[in-house]
Amino acid sequence: MKAHPAGAGWEELAEAHLRERGLELLERNYHCRLGEIDLIMRDGPVIVFVEVRYRADQRYGGALETVDRRKQLKIQRAAGIFLSRQSRLACQPCRFDIIGIEGAPGHPTIRWLRDAFEAA
Repeated sequence: MKAHPAGAGWEELAEAHLRERGLELLERNYHCRLGEIDLIMRDGPVIVFVEVRYRADQRYGGALETVDRRKQLKIQRAAGIFLSRQSRLACQPCRFDIIGIEGAPGHPTIRWLRDAFEAA
């Protein structure tokens, strides 16, 4: 269960945004002992690990900027576990994207940062 139930709604919005652009959902809210990945998608042959962030305003930075190096490492480690358990996907190219959602719930702005960080 998510710490913030509203987060599930933002993840659904992000998923819909990516599906509209041709990506296919593989898994939502993947959990392992090393962390969590909000969305795991396929973009053609590429496996995409997606972190979804929402910010109502930018007083403390925009949504995209909140994924710091520590969070990136957690996502990368969780992605490694996911791939090790999915032998059919293990040799596929992969990337790490961030979906930043900002603004009022009725009129959010969605920003998609592809290839947001490199695998460690």
